[in-house]
Order: sequence, then structure tokens, then C-alpha cells
Amino acid sequence: MKFQDKAKIYIRAGKGGDGSKSFRRVKYIQFGGPDGGDGGRGADIIFRALPNLNTLIDYRFKQHFHAQDGKSGAGQMRTGKSGDTLYLDVPTGTVILSENGEIEYADLNADGMEYRAARGGNGGWGNTRFKSPTNRAPDHANPGLAGEERNLILQLKLVADIGLVGFPNAGKSTILAAVTAARPKIANYPFTTLHPQLGVMYAHQREFVMVDLPGLIEGAHDGRGLGDLFLGHAERTKMILHVIDGTEEDWGDKYKTIRHEMTEYDADLGTVNLSSKPEIIVINKMDAVEPDVWAERMKKFNAFIKKQKKLVPGAQCLVPISAAGMINVKELIGTIEKEFIANE
Repeated sequence: MKFQDKAKIYIRAGKGGDGSKSFRRVKYIQFGGPDGGDGGRGADIIFRALPNLNTLIDYRFKQHFHAQDGKSGAGQMRTGKSGDTLYLDVPTGTVILSENGEIEYADLNADGMEYRAARGGNGGWGNTRFKSPTNRAPDHANPGLAGEERNLILQLKLVADIGLVGFPNAGKSTILAAVTAARPKIANYPFTTLHPQLGVMYAHQREFVMVDLPGLIEGAHDGRGLGDLFLGHAERTKMILHVIDGTEEDWGDKYKTIRHEMTEYDADLGTVNLSSKPEIIVINKMDAVEPDVWAERMKKFNAFIKKQKKLVPGAQCLVPISAAGMINVKELIGTIEKEFIANE
């Protein structure tokens, strides 16, 4: 299924049914009088967060949603049937925004959460309602009221325990495949991962939902590369796995670049939510470097990260691995479990 994390839709709640203008006509009863019933209420539109969904693809092909109108009232004081509520199911983590994206109406960040986005119109009164001592035979009834209508933006921010971040081709997808049953596309070129990929990692005492995010580059918070939308997915995670390609000479600069993008993303939102998350730094591809070169490089890694811990509030530890060669993968899983529990 194609991943879709943003959609623009139009919704219209149901119109209320018209009131009835009716008079009683019963054999052998001399005086009838008004007996028109009220119209039924128009249906509401409610968004509902479901855990078994992970994409907004359904809203790509259908963007207009109209709820049922209420039925008109009838004689013998019969009230019209109200419209059935229209439920629009979305993945957990969906944010509902105004048409221009400036107002956040709801954040459905927990399974089963609901948000009534449009209220149905009230049904009109039948002529029975207007009967009075001075008006024994009212001949008018109210029409039903229109339901609310809106243009909305739906934006999905995946809810996961652990987010994999780093430059393209650092090996994030390979790590996801190594520690979960997910089978993301893996290839030796940048931006192989075009959409977030989810997997479940099983540790000794519990399980964790892990998301592999498309590679970030300098300027990602301003929409460069695959954009700041994927930083929004990382915003939902509880811990960051920052993956560094251990074969590259400029790993230090790349680490600082990703940290800068996370800090700038927070600054744009006026928070410190992303940049202060607990972070495990993973040095990948250790089997692609000669052992003596790797040992020397690890000294530099440790010295560099020791300095970064003073700058990065959430930095936890450094774990060297080879996801492709399955080296130190069990140690990584154990470290994730230990640090995750320690930071709960």
C-alpha cells in the first residue's frame, strides 16, 4: 500500500430535516388541529483514530464527504429520522488542521480518540410547536438548518517508540530489517527509502515500534530533500537512534548537521521536543573498515561523542555495529531496551 501522510479534504455535515405542516384529519373528530412533527437532525462527521491504519491513502482518491441529511417530519406528530453519524477512520497520530494549516483542531495521538469535525444541522419544528391560545391552527413550519462544512488538512505523524534518523545511505533500513520483521527496500544509493517504514522490535521484556525515516540532509527543516514532514514523524517518537556511516570521513560534520536540523525544526515550532529526546548513537558498517583503522576511528568517535553529550541533552551512548553483517545487533537491542526503560 502506498504511503500517504497528508491530504486535503472537504466535509459537510447533514442538513436537518424540514418540519411538517400538517393537520389532523380523523373521521368523527370535529376539531382536528395541527399535528406536524419535527424534522430529524442532520448527521455529524467524526474522525476516529484506529491503530491498524498507517497511511492516509484513502483520502487521496476521495476528498469530498457528505453526511446524511435528516428526514422531514410528518403528520400525526411523527419526527423525521436523524442521519447516521459519518465516521472517518484515520491512523493514530493524525493531526486535523484548518484549510490554511494555521489552526490545529485536533491531535488524534491515541488509539480510539475521536473528534467531531462537523455538527449536523438541527431539524425544523413542525407546526404543532407553534400552536398557542391565540393561534389554534398555525400553518407554517421551520425548515431544517444546514450542517457545518469545512475544508481540512489531515497530516499524519506516525506514533512509534524509536525513530531512526541520519543521512541517506547510513544503513537505517538495514538496521530496521536486522532488528524487526520489516522488509524495507535496501539499495546502495541515496534516498532508497522514500516513505517512513514501521517495524516491531522484540526485546527480552517488551516490544518496541520502530520507524525508519527517509534520509535527512542540510536544510531539511526548510523542506529540502524529502522535507521537514519526516521530521514531524520523528517528533512523535520517544527515542532517537541516530545512525552514522562509519566508513565516511565526514561523519562528525554529518552528525552535527542532523542535530542542527532537529534544533531548527524545534525552533520553527517553538519547542524543544525533538532535539531533547533520548538519543542512542549507532556507528554502522564496522565490518567495511579494516580492524586497525576501525579501532583508531572508534577512539575519535568516542572523543567526539563525549564532547557532544555536553551539547546534546538526550545523548545516551555509542554503539558500533554492522547491520548487514549482524555484528553487535543483539547488543544494540539490549542497549535500546535498557536506555528506553531508564528514560521512561
